[in-house]
Amino acid sequence: MSFASSRITILFLLYLFSQISLAAELPVNENNSANNTPSVKARLASRSLLLDIAIVGGNKLVAVGEHGHIILSSDAINWQQAAVPLQITLTSVFFYNSKLGWAVGHDATILHTKDGGLKWQIQQHKPELEKPLLDIVFKSPQEGVAIGAYGLLFRTQDGGKTWQNEFHKEFLLPDNAKYLAKLKQEDEEAYLDEASTILSHFNRLVMDGRTLYMVGEIGLIAKSNDFGRNWHRFDEIYQGSFFDIARTQQGNLLVVGLRGHVFRSLKNGILWHQRQTNTTALINDIVLSGDERIFLLGNNGTLLESIDDGQSYRLRVQKDGKSLIAGVWFNKQLIVVSDVGIKKIFL
Repeated sequence: MSFASSRITILFLLYLFSQISLAAELPVNENNSANNTPSVKARLASRSLLLDIAIVGGNKLVAVGEHGHIILSSDAINWQQAAVPLQITLTSVFFYNSKLGWAVGHDATILHTKDGGLKWQIQQHKPELEKPLLDIVFKSPQEGVAIGAYGLLFRTQDGGKTWQNEFHKEFLLPDNAKYLAKLKQEDEEAYLDEASTILSHFNRLVMDGRTLYMVGEIGLIAKSNDFGRNWHRFDEIYQGSFFDIARTQQGNLLVVGLRGHVFRSLKNGILWHQRQTNTTALINDIVLSGDERIFLLGNNGTLLESIDDGQSYRLRVQKDGKSLIAGVWFNKQLIVVSDVGIKKIFL
């Protein structure tokens, strides 16, 4: 069994807290539960916990977070709340174009929009799994992959009408692979139970041309040239979790993770070099600006800025100390989501 990363632990705690809170607020009704109750319109939704943000069509922002909140803005100042059919915490959002988008979250939930984010429909909701999905990517309007805790990976080839769960044994440690093979022969039920929790957490997916990259727990960095059907795992460079990977403006790769760890590769992941950050904060996200600056967003208000393609970093800690969870470069500004909602970072 793998140890849970800090970010995953936070998500599970949020899940438990939200279920307890909603159970206390909702009337008891066998046809009504916290899992199937539509998200409530909230005046302060833009100041609540938000976990991801995306640019849609070049001129609109969509952010997602707790209680099923999905908010939209064209100026990062005024926000409109979308109609969402569930109150669960949403962890990631992805748009294929200006109309088609998907969001994922707790209970292996996948939501879909056809109108740029104003209205959302449920494509998958599996509270019985008790696991969050953490990221989703589409390579075409029909083909998509969603990933999450304990090696969850769902695939669709029909735009999300149906999703198939895949178990990728190539991520098993050798001892675990032998253990599962033996268990499968002896006890099928026990095998299925163990297989559902034995893999590391999959944290982030990034499309880079025809290559799909994935990072996760216990130093996981992997790539796929067939959209996640088969994976090549890179040699381990660090035993802690990674939370994002990106290709810089000059064509190099960066990965970021626990305790301020940043690694840079000049050769597409064959060789990695650790970079000095002068922080031990968890780094959540990589944001590329329009002027070749690179920003790394971290917990405890940590902001790292690089002007030399990720070789060195200037540490800029935000005074309020709030976690910077995800961000985008929008209208020449760094717009970030945090545990207190939308934040503009003044540079």
